[in-house]
Formats: sequence, C-alpha cells, structure tokens
Amino acid sequence: MAGQSLYEPGMIVEHPDRPDWGKGQVQSSVAGKVTVNFQNAGKVVIDTAAITLRVVSFG
Repeated sequence: MAGQSLYEPGMIVEHPDRPDWGKGQVQSSVAGKVTVNFQNAGKVVIDTAAITLRVVSFG
C-alpha cells in the first residue's frame, strides 16, 4: 500500500478528538497530510501519522 492514501477527496470524515469540528470533507491527501474542510472549523491539515480520522462516508 506504499504511496496510497486511506483518504480520498470527497470522503466525509470526523476527527476523533474534536467532535465539535463536525463532519468534514476530504479535499486532498498528499504525503500523509490530509486537508479536510470541517463544518465548524474550516480547512484543517491533518497529519495521518498522528491522527486517524474516522470515515463516515466514502463520498
């Protein structure tokens, strides 16, 4: 699975430690960094080496 990401643009995810951010849509995933546009937090870049996002929908 080298080079592939678990997260693809269009997926709906939640941050496990920040439920107040609401659901977010994955915008991009590059080199272990996922940009997510959350309902209540806006665009946030997540380091997937440190945080595992919860997938809600595959888009």
